[in-house]
Amino acid sequence: MENSQQLPNEFLELCRSVTAKRPKAVIDHILQHGFITTEDLKETYGYNHPPRAARDVRENGIPLETFRVTGSNGRRIAAYRFGDISKARFNRLSGRTGLSKQIKEALISRYGCKCFIYLEEVDERELQIDHRVPFEVDGEPDLAPENFMLLCGSANRAKSWSCEHCENWNSIKDKSICLSCYWAYPESYEHIAMRQVRRIDVLWEGDEIEIYERLKQRAVSVEKELPEFVKEIIEREIERSSDG
Repeated sequence: MENSQQLPNEFLELCRSVTAKRPKAVIDHILQHGFITTEDLKETYGYNHPPRAARDVRENGIPLETFRVTGSNGRRIAAYRFGDISKARFNRLSGRTGLSKQIKEALISRYGCKCFIYLEEVDERELQIDHRVPFEVDGEPDLAPENFMLLCGSANRAKSWSCEHCENWNSIKDKSICLSCYWAYPESYEHIAMRQVRRIDVLWEGDEIEIYERLKQRAVSVEKELPEFVKEIIEREIERSSDG
């Protein structure tokens, strides 16, 4: 069992400074038990994506290392414990908690209270600060607002999944690759997690929902998936405009 009294006071203060629910649960569990398993994260805390929970802790400046233990079913599973404490980031604003006030206000002032990915207006409380370039690739950036973005929870989860399955995240770790990625700069990008694809997220709100339902009905009537049907409409319009 980890004895928190043996940890440096400065490190313990850093741990206590984390107030966001998910990383705090991980940190408190490790302080009490010495480590936390993926089984603990799923069954005790209800987190079905353990790597994301571990990432939250690391983004708060607290190093974690992964090792293997035997789970309740006898299989080997992943577990997390504190890594090299000398690598903890003490001298900067600590992760999301420290950044939330100054940078969040600056981003909202500049871009409005909206998600950078989905471009929808959301309540300020629902917006989360995210590194444009993941910490795992480039470390902690300068604390300038332009190095961060505001994401709703759904967009943040989508970005996390895509980034964590990207070769650049896992092995290459080239910042320039991230800088040209959709998940860093959706307004101007050359790839999405190193795949040559393009995407657009379209929302129908209020009175527009009627248009969406009509589109959906038309797609069903011609036995097509809605995204495919919408793309065909756009392609026909482009061709029509070109012919004109």
